[in-house]
Amino acid sequence: MIRNFIFSIFFFLGIILISLIFLPALFLPQKVVLLGGKLMGYWTELCLKVFLSTNIIIKGKDNIIVSEKFFIVASHQSMFETFYLQTIFNSPVFILKKELLLIPIFGWYLKKIGSISIKRNKITKDNLRFYEDITKIISSSERPLIIFPQGTRVLPNERPPFKKGASRIYDELKIPCQPVAINSGYVWPKGGPKSSHKTITISILKPVATGLSREEFINNLEKNIYAELDLLN
Repeated sequence: MIRNFIFSIFFFLGIILISLIFLPALFLPQKVVLLGGKLMGYWTELCLKVFLSTNIIIKGKDNIIVSEKFFIVASHQSMFETFYLQTIFNSPVFILKKELLLIPIFGWYLKKIGSISIKRNKITKDNLRFYEDITKIISSSERPLIIFPQGTRVLPNERPPFKKGASRIYDELKIPCQPVAINSGYVWPKGGPKSSHKTITISILKPVATGLSREEFINNLEKNIYAELDLLN
């Protein structure tokens, strides 16, 4: 419990400090704010290693797509991946809940870095423009899109079916998909105490090429990511 408390204090103080330092960057070019996001990712890594003695392993770096546009589909078990994946990939464009944009200061940053928001399970004017916004961003930027197809953080042993939005993105963008499996929930679980002296493994799987049907894509993606998580667990 003491480790948990110390980790939380230092982690959140660091995130707040970085946010305040980069506050003027909200009026500067986007790339300045993106540097702040990467710094938050490295701060997350440092806090995990120092206060929880966490080992972080990245598997499959050779699988990262480097010569063409792509989007990332990652499993989601904790806050860890929302920060740390920014240090592996080129400042991903996040798809997130609209409510997150309402958080003071942090929400301003999310808007500034070009995050795409959506109201879940609702038909709104913004949601109808959702795929148009994605297409515009991907066509005008070298940053990859990232989506968490489970929809929210899940416990390590939970295996909910992937939401269909990922297959729609795959079909609309017609670019390869980079699957990523992360077992961060064993260290930093949703709604529970954090664990020390454990390993977080980020497994970057082989890309999924274009040309599959939506159903084939989402079924293969779910099968491969969950199979990898079973191995990591």
